[in-house]
Amino acid sequence: MSTPEQELLRRALAVLTELAPAAIELGEVFQAAGHELALVGGPVRDAFLGRASNDLDFATSATPDETEALLARWGDARWDIGKEFGTIGARRFARGGGAAADADVVVEVTTYRSDRYDPESRKPVVAFGDTLDGDLSRRDFTVNAMAVRLPDLTFVDPFGGLEDLARGVLRTPIAPERSFDDDPLRMLRAARFAAQLGFGVEQETHAAIIDMASRIEIVSAERVQAELTKLVCAPNPRPGLQVLVDTGLADHVLPELPALRLEIDEHHRHKDVYEHSLIVLEQAIAQETGPDGPVPAPDLVLRLAALLHDVGKPATRRFEPGGGVSFHHHEVVGAKLVAKRLRALKYEKQVVKDVARLVELHLRFHGYGEGQWTDSAVRRYVTDAGPLLERLHRLTRADSTTRNKRKAKRLADAYSNLENRIASLREQEEIDAIRPDLDGTQIMAILGIPPGRDVGAAYKHLLALRMEHGPLGTERATQELKEWWAARTTAR
Repeated sequence: MSTPEQELLRRALAVLTELAPAAIELGEVFQAAGHELALVGGPVRDAFLGRASNDLDFATSATPDETEALLARWGDARWDIGKEFGTIGARRFARGGGAAADADVVVEVTTYRSDRYDPESRKPVVAFGDTLDGDLSRRDFTVNAMAVRLPDLTFVDPFGGLEDLARGVLRTPIAPERSFDDDPLRMLRAARFAAQLGFGVEQETHAAIIDMASRIEIVSAERVQAELTKLVCAPNPRPGLQVLVDTGLADHVLPELPALRLEIDEHHRHKDVYEHSLIVLEQAIAQETGPDGPVPAPDLVLRLAALLHDVGKPATRRFEPGGGVSFHHHEVVGAKLVAKRLRALKYEKQVVKDVARLVELHLRFHGYGEGQWTDSAVRRYVTDAGPLLERLHRLTRADSTTRNKRKAKRLADAYSNLENRIASLREQEEIDAIRPDLDGTQIMAILGIPPGRDVGAAYKHLLALRMEHGPLGTERATQELKEWWAARTTAR
């Protein structure tokens, strides 16, 4: 009877024997020049998981200058943007044609190295090494510290990564305190891999993260953001988010998340907001679409909005007379908190704007109640959501986590009614881009006024009429404009 490790080896062998011939040839090029070359990191781990990749990471005994010269002989294009860190990249275009053509092969080759952080610096200091085992020892976890020497495909596993892979465990190759001190971002990567791979964090490693969580503050916001994005966009973010919160890492990189663990009073007058937020995230992910759908998976904006939609609750919680609890205007407060946090994490302006807007709008549906939607209400809902409407649909539906089946069905039916009303109005009007019946040029011509604030005020008035009554037509809009202008002039 085979062991789990033997099963993994068989699976990896099947993947590695299909390794692009161009990569094998690259190993021969380095070997002929007297240098070692080994496939390392994620591609090796993924081979054991039965996944192949055309983007390959290698480690070598060659210097960056030597690597650059060798890649020039092997590839069709190369780049040295990471040369100061010892990394040279190259691409070899597909050979052949038709169905038998190979895919392009992209490689990054890095000189054996070790990274460490200066206690006062936010960037790692790179020191080049001279052995493969030494290079593997500086990697984040044992499952990423395996290698395959090329061109002979010899498996190298000095730290027991294969056993940890079989057990589904994240463990550092060296003492976790030393590893995390060398690069604190590895603590955040533990959370990310917990989400991506579904692995647990080994006990000693987990304890070290708790003790050293504050060390993450030495890492730049851009690197933290990159790891958070990969975590949130993983197939199952929950385990990774739980590692963040349980170890205290979230207190330093996303403090709004652990703040959702509001103490529930003895009367259970409100839900566990933290657990509710994780469920909303999972339910939002379930509503993402395929690549041709309106919200292709994984959608970072939808996922961040789902996770953070209630971050305004801690600041707005009030216990009301009679035993109730309220969170008045938590969506407004939450939108501001989300924008501030995402800006601090250096997210793109559009991502910040979109996530904050979804958080601000996530209760809009409930403000209309469960009755029949008027045309005016539908127009305002669509206009306020703008290009975020499909995401808002999914966020609103995901935000229902009640265990009361009748209530859940009632809410779902009410939202289906809204979506039907939107579809109905779309057939009659261009509600996705509502504008007044008269533009600025027409307004100035009708009223005989120059550009200025009065034109803007007239435009807003006509837009409000359009939202309330639908298309007015040029004749009625002109009449309404003249009446408004007469009243405005008289009031002056």
